[in-house]
Amino acid sequence: MQRLWIAFGALAGFGAVALSAVAAHALGGLPAASVAMVRSGIEMEGWHALALFGVGLWAPRGGRLADAAGVAFAVGLLLFCGAVYALGLGGVSLGTVAPIGGTLLMLGWLLLGLSALRAR
Repeated sequence: MQRLWIAFGALAGFGAVALSAVAAHALGGLPAASVAMVRSGIEMEGWHALALFGVGLWAPRGGRLADAAGVAFAVGLLLFCGAVYALGLGGVSLGTVAPIGGTLLMLGWLLLGLSALRAR
């Protein structure tokens, strides 16, 4: 799983940088609130890309809890950022998808911390 978390973190980091370029150069026609929403999604994607990278480095020692944190981060990123981007870029609300994704991101941090406390 270690390589999977690092690869997914790298993909998320790539996405955050690419969307940052789009936000800087191509979102001038959107309302300020939409641009702010997209930037918030980019920030969360970037931070959690690093979290996934960290999970990949920690996974051999953190065991199942570290892998569970990786799952929570990966799914949370897809749900939360996907919903934020859908609303900010397309005006499409996905209902409770963003809060579910955000909850998974928070759960990922708790699982990662717990894996550190349980490691030998």
